[in-house]
Amino acid sequence: MIRAISSLAFVATLVAGLAAAQVVSPAAMAQDAKAPPKKAASSAAPKVGKDQKVCRHRFPDGKSTTWVCQKDQPCCAWDEIRYVKCGNTITRCL
Repeated sequence: MIRAISSLAFVATLVAGLAAAQVVSPAAMAQDAKAPPKKAASSAAPKVGKDQKVCRHRFPDGKSTTWVCQKDQPCCAWDEIRYVKCGNTITRCL
């Protein structure tokens, strides 16, 4: 009996939540659509210390990434998995 009441209360809560989600006015959605696109968080280059270099890479989808490596380390980027890192002097980008 208690299990039936609790499952009925759960279903009622779920239906009420879905109904509330459907009530969003078209004007509210239109305001979101008219908002200007967000700019990148920071287009400034990262701070580079002594014996460091700035690495930059643009992925095929257009997203660019910037990171800092030591001068003797290669800048490594893998387009397939959208991953960048600093390599090492022995194995390079393996």
